[in-house]
Formats: sequence, C-alpha cells, structure tokens
Amino acid sequence: MKKVFASICLVALAFLLIYLFLPVLRYGFGGFALILLLLLIIGMILSLGIKSDSKSKKIVLQSKPNKLFGIGILLLLIYLIVIPIITSAPIFHTSSYQKLIGEVKNGVKIGNHFEPISIDKLRVVDQKLAYLLGEKIIGSQPALGSQIDLGEFSIQKVNNELYWVAPLLHSGFFKWLNNSEGTPGYVMVSATNERDVRLVQTINNQPIKIKYQPNAYFQSDIHRHVYFNGYATIGLTDFTFEIDESGKPFWVITTYDKKVGFSGDDATGILVVDAQTGEIKQYSISVAPTWVDRIQPTDLIETQLNDWGEYINGYWNFSNVNKLQITEGMSLVYGKDNKSYWYTGLTSVGNDESSVGFVLVDTRTKETTFYKQSGATEYAAQSSAEGKVQEKGFRASLPIPYNINNIPTYVMTLKDDGGLVKMYAMVAISDYTIVGVGNSMRETLTAFKSVYNSAGNKINPSSSDAKKVLKSVITRIQSDVKNGNSFYYFTVKDYPNIFVGSSQVSNELPVTIVGDSVKISFDIDTEEVIDVTSFKNVNLKK
Repeated sequence: MKKVFASICLVALAFLLIYLFLPVLRYGFGGFALILLLLLIIGMILSLGIKSDSKSKKIVLQSKPNKLFGIGILLLLIYLIVIPIITSAPIFHTSSYQKLIGEVKNGVKIGNHFEPISIDKLRVVDQKLAYLLGEKIIGSQPALGSQIDLGEFSIQKVNNELYWVAPLLHSGFFKWLNNSEGTPGYVMVSATNERDVRLVQTINNQPIKIKYQPNAYFQSDIHRHVYFNGYATIGLTDFTFEIDESGKPFWVITTYDKKVGFSGDDATGILVVDAQTGEIKQYSISVAPTWVDRIQPTDLIETQLNDWGEYINGYWNFSNVNKLQITEGMSLVYGKDNKSYWYTGLTSVGNDESSVGFVLVDTRTKETTFYKQSGATEYAAQSSAEGKVQEKGFRASLPIPYNINNIPTYVMTLKDDGGLVKMYAMVAISDYTIVGVGNSMRETLTAFKSVYNSAGNKINPSSSDAKKVLKSVITRIQSDVKNGNSFYYFTVKDYPNIFVGSSQVSNELPVTIVGDSVKISFDIDTEEVIDVTSFKNVNLKK
C-alpha cells in the first residue's frame, strides 16, 4: 500500500508541476527533464524508507538504493548537462549560430528604404508615453480603474494608421473570480497624435470580454489554455496583444524550435488566439494573416544578430577583428513597402559612439538587410538632442529612423521628468552634430533643415538632386508667431503648395508684399506646407 500511495503522490506531483510550469514536452527542451529529475530524486528518497535511529540519533536507511532510480537520475543528468554542452556549445557549432539569422543581404542606402513621410505621420508617442496616456483615460473612470490593470502596449498598424494597443487585464485573483467572463476591452493610443486616446469596450455594439489573458487563472490563463489544447509539445513565446482591422482582439503567439541542439531558438510560425472565445488557429510564417505585424520576437532576433556579428570570423577571434554587435536595442519601423521591420544599428565591438551600419529585419519573414554606412548610434543621437536643451534637463525617447527630404534622420521626442513631451528633435543619422529641436514638429523640421543646409550638404551630397529652384510672383503672404518665433507663409503664382520661411532664412521676407517677384529654393517633399531653404526678393534693389 505504501508503494501504491507513493506512486499516486508522484503522479499527482508530476501533474501539478506540469500544470504550474508548463514545460515543453519535447526532446531538446530541458524543462520536462528537470521535472523528471526532481520526481526521480523524490521517488528514490521515498523508496529508501528513511528513519531516525533513537540510539545513535542518526538518520538511517531502511533499504538499499534502487538501481533503476540511480540509472534514471544519471541518464537525466547526462541529458541536462552533457548532451546540451556537446550539441549546443558555440565552440562546437560556431557556423550554425552565425548563420541562424539567415542570408544577410547588402542594402545600398538605408534612406531609400523609407518613403518620404508627412510630419503629421511621424511617430511622437513612444511606449512609455502611451502607457501614461492609457492610465489617464482609465483613471477617468474610477469604477473601471479599481478593477483592472493596463497590459503591455504593442505597436501595430490598424487600417494604415499607427497605434499602440494594450488590453485591460485583471488586477488580482479575487477581481478575476468576480469577473471571470473577461475584462471589458482595450486601449488604443495613436502613435502620431497624443490626443487620440481611445478606450474600446464594444465592437459593432457588442461588449468586449477579454477572457483569455496572462492575468487570468486556471484554464483562462492564455498560456495554460493554449498548452492544454494541443500545444504542449511546441515552444511558445512572445504573447502579443493585437487587433485585426475590425478591432477584434487576439493574442498572437510565436511558435519556435531549437535549431542548434538544445539552443538556437528560431521562430516557425504563430498561433492566433481569439481573446474572447479562446479559438486557436495555427499558421506558418508564409500564410500568417496580413494584419499580424510581428512574428519574429525581438529577443530571438537580437540574439541571432549578435551571434552573426560575434562569429563572423569564427569562434577563435580574441582580437575582435571585424566583430559586430547591435547598438541600443530594436525599434519597430515601417518601410515604403508598408511592411514592418526591426531596426537597429551595428557597431564594432568596443566602439559605442558610431555605427558601421544599420540592419532591417522583416518582422514576419526575418529577411535581413545590412546597410554598410557609418553613422550615429541611437545613444549618440539621443545625447546630441539632449545637449541642445541641456539647461532644461529633458530626456530623449528612443530614436525612430525616417527619410526626411532624402536625409536618413532620427526623430525623437524630448520629455520632462514626468514623461510628458515638451519638445521634438531631429538628428541626421550620418552626422549626429546635425540636429534641430523645436516646440512643434514644424519648428523642429525648419530648424533641422536650416542646420543641415548650413552644413553645406556635407553629409549627403546627393541631396541637392532633391532641391528645386523657382522664380515666381507672390500671390499671398501672411506672418504667424509661434513660441516667440515669426514665420512667413506665402503662395506663389502657378504653384499649388504653401511655402513657409523665417527671417533666419532671409531678412527680405518681413518686407515682402503681394506682387513681388521672388526666387526661392526648397526641398522637394510630400508636405502640403514646404519650408524654403533660400529666399530672394527680386524687387528689392541692393
């Protein structure tokens, strides 16, 4: 009876450990083997029948150790220690690690990858600010704020607009117990307009109930729900909350496999889980729904890129010749092909000020392009922007790369200690001394262009091809004062756009009137209002 009871206890303990820790039940994953090792040790102890000797006051064994238990423990230790070292150690598999990222294509010019973008489409809200704005809208409803927590924000395109999206989550066990049918919706924060904050609680007049989530319990826990519905033998990671084009909420979970022994994690596809009904659909990378922005997790890509740069000349490279490493981390950016990419700089090992190039990795297919061109790291660009307003003590957000008039440019916000945006900054990627700041994005763009043009296009000689010189007649002109600076808006004959310039561009602007003949130059871009880079009033005699 004792043996039967002990066996039942071991089985119950095994189920409890699997239920709590959800190990991948597959060769190459060590979690299940660790549980088996623990169970074998406990089983051996139970089989020995330990008791206390009253005379010697020592612990003695009632029986001899079971050889089968000993052999099992030995085999598991080999599985957990010896085999991983042989099959996974970089010293034995350097080439496999180095090639795990796949083919790395060489790009020509990173600025060509990003289409020119209107300044009202530039990303000015980062994840931290999105969280502050999300908390504010939840805090405006006290009954809701006391019941839920705000989940992690992820960025994605919804109907071609960029949003940060985060689910409402249970704030504790008893809150879940009283509301086990699900939390009432999610928050959307525009990445381009900090005033566009939405608490979404219905779709087509039907209430949203996010039942399956990481803050739920038992079978409503999203990981446990997926695990016990046929996916216990698959590696699962990067549980990301996303919505489709209609606003329906889902969890997108990356499936992954081991490519180098017990290591070398690599994405194989996704699971799309309906956050309300729990319905699960599995997709390979090639057929994943188009609204899913990210399949490749950042931690996997960072590891693979670092391995690619670390082992570029093999394992035995103690002098660090040609070794590369990623810079500050990764940003999710969008290219002119409307695809999303992980973006990061690459720097030589030991050099943290300038990059030797930049990498774009398709967040779905993992297609990787390396642009070999020197420039500023994200940290150097942040420091340059902060240095412009050092007396204010503002801190720069993580820079996002854009194509500004064919100039690869970092765009970032400058925030106070409370995390609120106070100013904006643009820094040329090729030269972080070319920096413009302003109280609005328009001011920032004007300041950046002014500094860039005064530098004689030294960082981008080909940019002159994107300039245009125009001789025409003023048809309308008006001044406007913003934050203490005077700007002059004007139109000219036979040209549809509005132009803008300040007295810093030309001291002839304040005395120009309708009917004057002028000669102007400007950068060709997609803006409705175009900044002039030079202005000359032909009617004014010198």
